[in-house]
Amino acid sequence: MRAWPTLILMAILAGLGGYLYFFELPEQHRTEQQTAQRTALVTFPEPDISGLRVMTADGPVDMHVKEPGHWTITAPIQTDADTREVQALIRTLVTGKITRVLEEPPTALTAFGLEKPVTAITVTAGEKQDTFSVGDSGPLTSTLYVLRESDHKILLTDLTAAKLINKTLLTFRRKDLLRFVQNDIERLRLTYATTEIVLYNMAQGKPKPSWKIRYPIEAEADQTEVRSLLFRLEDLKALGMIDPGRERDKLAATLANPKVKITLHTVDGDQTVKLYQPNTASGEAFAETKPDAPLYRINPAIIKDLTKELFNLQDKRLLGVDSADIAMLSVKTRDKQYVLIHQSGEWVLEDRPTEKVSQEAADLFVNRVASLPAEERVIKQSAPLAPYGLLAPVAEFVAMGKDGKVAGRLALGNQAGNLVYASGHRLQGVFQTRPDLLTQIPTEDELLGKPTDKPPAR
Repeated sequence: MRAWPTLILMAILAGLGGYLYFFELPEQHRTEQQTAQRTALVTFPEPDISGLRVMTADGPVDMHVKEPGHWTITAPIQTDADTREVQALIRTLVTGKITRVLEEPPTALTAFGLEKPVTAITVTAGEKQDTFSVGDSGPLTSTLYVLRESDHKILLTDLTAAKLINKTLLTFRRKDLLRFVQNDIERLRLTYATTEIVLYNMAQGKPKPSWKIRYPIEAEADQTEVRSLLFRLEDLKALGMIDPGRERDKLAATLANPKVKITLHTVDGDQTVKLYQPNTASGEAFAETKPDAPLYRINPAIIKDLTKELFNLQDKRLLGVDSADIAMLSVKTRDKQYVLIHQSGEWVLEDRPTEKVSQEAADLFVNRVASLPAEERVIKQSAPLAPYGLLAPVAEFVAMGKDGKVAGRLALGNQAGNLVYASGHRLQGVFQTRPDLLTQIPTEDELLGKPTDKPPAR
């Protein structure tokens, strides 16, 4: 008998749930959809939009979808569009909301700045089309008055002037000079007036490129420096364009010798850009990709970023061998001398082979020695070492490879300012590097994890 109230209550709850599911929730969903439709400025779904016309101070700019995710300008010229700019404009329009309907039909366009609108944007979606004329700002700076042609309504919207007005043909033109994926590049060639640098990607098809200098010397490349150069190439944008014609021909005649010519070789073909700065005092710089393409005005600062000396692009780690390839490391300073040997996957001290070395401490130290980079080049070629304290160095490291041959050397000499003089196996000449390693060389006892008499670090 006591189960009946529970069963009745369950039946009531089930009925209530069914009512909510089949009647109340669908009705709520329909109401929300109707509200969204009433407040949406653009009634076309965003994926259906296939064309735009934007009125600018220079006249109308027509754009159409060439293929999914790729827009093209069809008037006043035919050229690639800046797809990000186009999609940003579309996104602004389709997310724009109507906050109030003011006039239907409009009778006082002047009061809202719509008699002579600042711009008009026509949106095409297949056979459908609508035009939105943009007038003055509303009561709030984050609102705009818009006349929608399809229903002749003056609307107060939540659009902002910054996202809609002052657009130009240049706004919508493709401004990136090169398009590439770093992993797809096979070779990178930098051609200067008196020399050339050629780098090869030694890890084609792998997720991360690995660069090596093949000309004018065979050397490992500074991977970070090369990637940084390529990122700057990806970001190379036109500030202005001089299209083929008399003006372009006249300017091209003054651009005799490029500061640098950069060529990217890929399976799909080559891309080249030449950078010019005919007069450094004028603050103007230009780029050219093809003889029949526009000349591009660019930021002159980018030329400095993209003109690299061989030293900048070389692997500047001085020792000359990776830590993973070191079988033995000899360490010699003014007050300590020992040899670390890597055997059976562990580090041991040559003169104390039975004592347990802290592998974490040994790995950290060896990595620091192997990865120490040159910061500045002092002398390119061999020179007397005594003036730099490198004839009798403060610290010297010699690395043996797994084949038992010397694979790397590093010497640290006198300190000058915040840097110390150094020479290494990888780079010819005298360099300066950071002095931190001099205070990070552990004693044998520290490698063995034994207490020392060193005062505690403050």
